[in-house]
Order: sequence, then C-alpha cells, then structure tokens
Amino acid sequence: MTHDIKKLIRSGKTALGIEFGSTRIKAILVDENNNPIASGAHDWENRLENGIWTYSLDDIWTGVRHCYQEMAVDVKNRYGETLTTIGAIGFSAMMHGYMVFDKEGKLLVPFRTWRNNCAAPAADELTALFNYHIPARWSVAHLYQAILNGEEHVKEIDFQTTLEGYVHWKLTGEKVIGIGEASGMFPIDIASKQYHPGMLQKFDALIASKGISLKIEDILPKILVAGQEAGRLTEAGAKLLDPSGNLHAGIPFCPPEGDAGTGMVATNSVKKRTGNVSAGTSVFAMIVLEKELSKAYPEIDLVTTPVGDLVGMVHCNNCTSDINGWVDVFGEFARLCGVELTKPELYNKLYFESENGDKDCGGLLSYNYVSNEHITKVDAGRPLFVRTSESRFSLANLFRAHLFSALGALKVGCDIMLKEEGVKLDAITGHGGLFKTPRVGQSYLAAAINAPVTVMKTAGEGGAWGIAILANYVVTKEEGESLEEYLDHKVFAGQEGITLAPDPDDVAGFEAFAKRYVKGLPIVRQAVIDMD
Repeated sequence: MTHDIKKLIRSGKTALGIEFGSTRIKAILVDENNNPIASGAHDWENRLENGIWTYSLDDIWTGVRHCYQEMAVDVKNRYGETLTTIGAIGFSAMMHGYMVFDKEGKLLVPFRTWRNNCAAPAADELTALFNYHIPARWSVAHLYQAILNGEEHVKEIDFQTTLEGYVHWKLTGEKVIGIGEASGMFPIDIASKQYHPGMLQKFDALIASKGISLKIEDILPKILVAGQEAGRLTEAGAKLLDPSGNLHAGIPFCPPEGDAGTGMVATNSVKKRTGNVSAGTSVFAMIVLEKELSKAYPEIDLVTTPVGDLVGMVHCNNCTSDINGWVDVFGEFARLCGVELTKPELYNKLYFESENGDKDCGGLLSYNYVSNEHITKVDAGRPLFVRTSESRFSLANLFRAHLFSALGALKVGCDIMLKEEGVKLDAITGHGGLFKTPRVGQSYLAAAINAPVTVMKTAGEGGAWGIAILANYVVTKEEGESLEEYLDHKVFAGQEGITLAPDPDDVAGFEAFAKRYVKGLPIVRQAVIDMD
C-alpha cells in the first residue's frame, strides 16, 4: 500500500485541499480516489483590533506556509518522498467578510471577517432595496457600510474578494471565486449562475446617488462552478506557498470555495432534499431546496451549492467556543487535583456525562454568545449561564445545557424552514468538532431538528477534505460527470456512516429547553446594555 502511494505522490496523482478555519488552518492531501494520505495544520486565532475581528496578512501567509510545510513533512515521514508536484490544489476559508485592494494590489483596510456585525445597518438597507435577505457578514454589506461610513479607502477600491479568493489570486494570478462563495458576496441569479443583473443595477444606482462612481461588477471576482479549472500555480505562487523551493509551478487549481460549500461536498449534501450541519466555532445548516421560499426571512440566507443550486442556510456565529472555555476550566481543575487529562479525554468525559442529565437540562439555561448572534438579535458577545433556585444543578445538566445552547440559535432558524415552509429533508449529515465525541452531539442535533442525523467516518476531515475533493474533481471527472454523480460513485460509495434517529424523549426535552431559551433572550439582550 505504501509503495502504491509513493508512486502516486511521485507522479502527481494527488489533490491538496487547504481550508482556513476560524481557529485552525488545515491541509489534507488525498490520493486519486479521494482517500486522505497526509495532513498538516496550523493553529491561529482572530484578534479584536479597533473594534474589528481580523487576521493580518502576516497571519495568513505564516499560517498557510506552516500548514503546507507540516503536510509536506508528513508526506516525507510516512512515505519517504519529497513533495514536488500535486495533481490539483484547492483553497477554502471561513465565509465572506471584506478584503479590498487598490490597483497595485495593496490591502486597503484590515481584513474584516464574517464575525463582525458592524455592517448591520447597510445589510438592512440593502435587504429592503433588493427585497432579498442580505446578511451583515456578506461582502456587499461590508462594502456598502464603508460607503455609508464615508471611509476614504472606498474610492481606491479596484478589487474585492474573500480570504480564499485572495490566497488563490496570489498563488495563480486569477481573480476568480467559486459560485457558492460568490453567493455570499452578492446575490446570484440561479438561472444564469452569475451575479444578479437587476440587483447589480440597483446597487450601482444607490451608490451613485452618494457620489460613488465605481461599478460593483467591475470589482467582484469572476464566478466559476465546480469542475472548472480556475488557474495554475505560478512560479511566484509556488515560492510563496513553499519557500523551500521543492514545489513546482503549473499545478491546476479548482475554484476557491467557502466553508459552506466544502461542508456540503464533505458530507455528500449537494443533492436536493439533502442537507448538512457544520458545527465548530460557528454553526450553520445548509438545506438544498427544491424551490424558492415563499418570502424572504432575516434568519435564512439564500446561497448555492458549488454547482449553483439554491440552498437555504441558517448561519449562527456561535457554537463551540463557550463550551471550549468550560472544558478548559474543568481541565484546570483536574490539573489542580493532580490529574492530567488530554483534551479528547476531557471532552469525552464531559459530553458523555451530559447524557445522564434531565431531558430538558433540569431547568438550566445557557447562552453561548461569545460574539453577537443575529439570528436571535443579540448585538454583542455576552456568554451567560442562568438558573433558578429550583433548577436541578448538576454536572450532567450543566453540560447538557451548554451542548443544547450550541444548537439553540440554529434551531430557531431551522424551525422556520422545516415547520413554517414545510421544506422536505431526506438526509441530514453532521460534521465538525461538535461531532468528534461519538453519539452525543449527533443525538442532540437529531433532537433539535427532529430528523435522523448521519455522521460519516470522515466527519473529522471537514472542509479541507471537501476542497481537496473539489480539486480532484477538476482533474479526474469523466466527460459529463456531474458533481452529484462524482460524489455518489467515487467518493462516498461504500463510505461508513452512523445514522441516529431522534429519540422522542430527547425531542420533547429539546423543545422544552428551546421555549425557555427563546423566552430568556431578553436577559442576554439586557446584559449587552448593562455590561457595555
């Protein structure tokens, strides 16, 4: 087996996916059948600077080089091969945000990530103008907010893109973006698979009335769909990614995609009536729709799959960050008692203990809002834990409440699609850090949406694996083979997965918790005011 992999590596019959997550950059190298054969990672963290959540350009390039180097070292250690060529490469990243450049390619303002809610006034105005929900994290909302703010840099903008679009541009010279990520920059016309022409005109007229002469279509990246080649690694790009000089230029790239699109690929959720939930630092549900919703909802974003099919998306800014903080505290206590537990051991013990709690968490209430949460109209981060004197306060109920809270805002949005709009689901797949501990997060998600949830054996690979598959699709697909067919036949055929049906008692318990969760929202909103 190792001998066969060595031959694949030498001949470049591999694909590399690199994804910029909120706390980790991950690289996965796969073989021609999309099996992971090597990996690398780099931990990083955003910073709050001048009221903006951001990463610097140095953070980006130091991180991606180290991540690539770790993967290349893994290849050397496992197979004794120096990595010099790859069949195809793809980049993915946390969605949307704001990166704008002048004609010389200079970044005009620090990268504004998806986590910033500063563009909410612009998003509301654009939603009214387009009669189409525009979230505050979308690129067009950030651009229009900068215009409303009278920011001087706007008149110098020559190009606007997202994080993965930026990295792709610097490595290939191509100003392009995958359609899934493009749909979070500006609304898409599903029929043409391009930016919506009517909305482009409305936006240009709006900003012209404010004295801004740019045409938004001129500064946005070109849209590509899955399967199209999106450029090749340049000599300069090869040195930028791998300063050792081992990596050769000329490697083809797939369109850069956001983590929503790669999550759909990594869970085989690109078909209509399928969906997935990605649960990590943030949590979002993606459901591929059979038809458009009856009206616009502020809780539901309309985006697309990597091939351009309509998707209803519920995106929440917060998921596991607050849980991570509580786990760290219990880790400190364990060390204080002279017990050294690994992170996986801590998570497993606490998650499994939550299963011994009351179905409704014993009357406990938790809000995991490390940052703002637009779904529930909470404007700033205020993590809270609340109980009454009658609540049943135990370790099991405490962690059950934290885990339910991680899915609380998501349930608010999903209930609109599943209950009010009657959207049909044949399959939901979970992936991300919440599902690393077997069974627990999976069963709680099933209870939250009252539907069976599948977690694949590859769930921990996440978006880096998804973008590696999209890279491989460019170079290994057969003539006329759709992405749906490719995933069914060449990626997930025979793939192991565990499906859990919702337990009726857990469903009832989550519904009781959800009612308490919604009723208690004024508490956390008031905390935003009183703890300013």
